[in-house]
Amino acid sequence: MDRADIVADLERARAEFHRLLAAADCYDVWTKPTQGTRWTNEQLLFHMVFGYMVVQRLLMLVRMFGRLPGRASATFAWMLNAGTTPFHIVNYYGSCAAATVYNRRRMGPKLDRVVLSLERKVMRESDDSLRRGMHFPPGWDPYFTGYMTLKDVYSYPGRHFDHHTRQLTFGA
Repeated sequence: MDRADIVADLERARAEFHRLLAAADCYDVWTKPTQGTRWTNEQLLFHMVFGYMVVQRLLMLVRMFGRLPGRASATFAWMLNAGTTPFHIVNYYGSCAAATVYNRRRMGPKLDRVVLSLERKVMRESDDSLRRGMHFPPGWDPYFTGYMTLKDVYSYPGRHFDHHTRQLTFGA
């Protein structure tokens, strides 16, 4: 993926998210359980937005660790991976709680702001910075690999989004 492909993928997901919000037209849809998760549709939709919010923070980490010796990020990733079980608990309950704040009325505008920010950032990245990377905790997410470049991190949220879109129980 080059920068234009990343921006196109961000826009694709943003448009699809707004289509999903429009398709969830009644209370029963929002509170209905999802397929393969313990979240409701509303909680999972927030979690999908959260994936983009997380990328904003991951970019800072990759920029920092990408300038350090590889063993620094490898040690950091190892420590995070050791905490995978507590991470999944916090990830689940955090999304449950956060969906009450970033609810169905606030999710779309929040995603719009985050995506716009990511689009601006990726267009300003140098080729060298996009190649810089760090070790990641692969146990935290099926789309994390053991080592990810900044370019990989920009490409990550679309895969996360598509994965969870298939778990929603409406709007297919």
